[in-house]
Order: sequence, then structure tokens, then C-alpha cells
Amino acid sequence: MIGASFPDELTFFLAAIICVIGALGVVLTKHPVRAALSLVMTLFGVAVLFVEQQADFLAAVQVIVYAGAIVVLFLFVIMLLGVDKVEAMAKEPLIGQRIAALLVGLGVLALIGVSGWGHWYSGSMSVVGSTSLGSAGIRSLAEATFTTYLLPFEVTSILLIIVVMGAVVLVRRGGGGGPGAIDKASLSDEDLESEEAQ
Repeated sequence: MIGASFPDELTFFLAAIICVIGALGVVLTKHPVRAALSLVMTLFGVAVLFVEQQADFLAAVQVIVYAGAIVVLFLFVIMLLGVDKVEAMAKEPLIGQRIAALLVGLGVLALIGVSGWGHWYSGSMSVVGSTSLGSAGIRSLAEATFTTYLLPFEVTSILLIIVVMGAVVLVRRGGGGGPGAIDKASLSDEDLESEEAQ
């Protein structure tokens, strides 16, 4: 960060470290609730980075919409589906997905390296200009959201509702995996007969 003061650089690096640790927690943890909380940590780190770029409106939207509403929706669906269900991690559901994920990750790292160190080759910085959203920028964004892009905005909210309703229907139709599900393998013959009689 050329031309930035020491507090700005310190804030940037701390927020970047928080983002990376949270992202690693999302990918590496096996517990879904901990993964969702790690996602919250990453989203808060990104919000701090937005504040550093003087994009206060984007930081507020990041906290309110993503860290607030979307992660709560994730946690609701995770709790609804049941977090204590053990899956076999050795069996790969999609053939070659680990190799594909490794290749995509290496490609993203290569792109980050090229864009981050590009100024050493060309002599110019990758990012030029101010990213600040003034009052006019926020007003134009709100006008575009609720006039030009009103239909996609409403379709997105309807889609989120459909996803939650679909999760509820799948859990009730499947009859298992939820927090209130009964493991029939652990029941005795008498308990099974009494349950079938009900």
C-alpha cells in the first residue's frame, strides 16, 4: 500500500489475516455451524476492508445483508437439516472433484500473484482511482436497484424463500437427518412395533 499511513496498513493487514483465517475455517472445519461462524468472521473482515477503501455503504450492506441475513439463513437451514449427521468423507460424491478444486485453487493463486505483482513488471499499480461511494453514488445505486433492477432484486428474495421452503420439504419428505429424527437401528423390536402401530 503505497502512500498509506502505518495505522491504515496495520488495519489492512489485520483485516486481511482475519479474512484468510475465516476462509480457511470455512473450508477446513467439518462442523457446519463452525463453518458458518467462520464465514461471519470472513465477512466482517471484508467489511473492514471496505471501510479502509472509504466505501462505508458497502461495508454496512456487507454486515447487514451478508453477515446478518444470509448467514442466519445458512444457520437456519443447517439446524433444520441436522448437524449431527455423520457422512463418509472417504467416499467422493463427484469423481475428480478434489483434483478439480486443487487446479482451480492454483489458478486463482496464479491470478492473484500476477495481479498483485504486476506493477513490478509494468511500473504501474493495478488499482487506480478512488473507490469511494459518495452520496450521489449511493443515491444512484438505490435508484438503479429499485427501478432498473427491481425485478432481479425481488426474484432474488423470492429465490431465498423458495430455498428455505425446499429444505423444509426435503427434510419432512425424507423423514431423516433432522434434529427430531429417530434412529430406527437403535430401537428394539418392541419399540418398532409400537411406533408402527401409532
